Amino acid sequence: MSELQLRIADMSAEARDVVRLELVDVNGQDLPAFDPGAHVALKLPNGAVRQYSLLNDWRDRGRYVLGVGRVRGGRGGSESVHTELRPGMVLRCAVPVNHFALRPDATRYLFIAGGIGITPILSMIRWCSAMEKPWQLVYAARSRSRLAFYEDLVPYGERVHLHCDDEAGKALPVAQLMADAPRDADVYCCGPAPLMEAVRDSASPVPVASRHFEWFSAPASDSLSSTDGFWIDLRRSGQSLQVPPELSILEVLEKHGHEVPFSCREGVCGTCETGVCEGEVDHRDYVYSEAQREGLRSMLICVSRALSPRLVLDL
Repeated sequence: MSELQLRIADMSAEARDVVRLELVDVNGQDLPAFDPGAHVALKLPNGAVRQYSLLNDWRDRGRYVLGVGRVRGGRGGSESVHTELRPGMVLRCAVPVNHFALRPDATRYLFIAGGIGITPILSMIRWCSAMEKPWQLVYAARSRSRLAFYEDLVPYGERVHLHCDDEAGKALPVAQLMADAPRDADVYCCGPAPLMEAVRDSASPVPVASRHFEWFSAPASDSLSSTDGFWIDLRRSGQSLQVPPELSILEVLEKHGHEVPFSCREGVCGTCETGVCEGEVDHRDYVYSEAQREGLRSMLICVSRALSPRLVLDL
């Protein structure tokens, strides 16, 4: 992956268990452009590679601004950010990638965010405001102390609806929210899996194809079931390997000494995307929609499998 060398120019507490990072090029150069919804992959001091959404204005080429929520008992990425990073440190970073792109021609936009899921939504709101597009935001958190980037949202006034579970005495009423959503709206949702599952599964005039999601982790209800094994042929190395039902393609490659970039192992980040030369893929990721998968000649090898007896991979 193409790498940038970024210095932490500023670091501050944004809300309870949320830290704000401002990253700049070590040589003071402009950074690669990005579109609203994009994320970058950071190499952290503990060796982990984690993806974080860009929340600043897409026209701002001088910095990348991230928000990182602390996940206690997680896989160690957020803990490293909160305990090991300091202003002035230099981090390796991949160029921005966007699997949560905003449709620029939508009639109107309804943004639904939960907790740290506000980060990719913020860049989208900035774009909509600049382009004078009609939009509304519903932002939910467990308490007011966990409403990250509150000061950034205040200037937008009545376009922003804040929901705090402890003040309302209940979780965000997603079913009613989606039932009342305009049919011509495109819905963009990011946050905890239960929130996004509720938005995905709610009866609503908004078509399924107009509901867009950025998953931080795979839904628990969608745990993968075993299937028959299959074979993978590696075009560049000439090797053929069998993938048994209990192992992923990524795990099989690792067992045979292949080093493939990965991060989440859940099909939500896109880091392990690999080209497919031949064969039919059983896509099981949370990055690409059904419409995007049609004709796609790549796959996320941490979760996706084969519908055909063999796959030929560009490895």
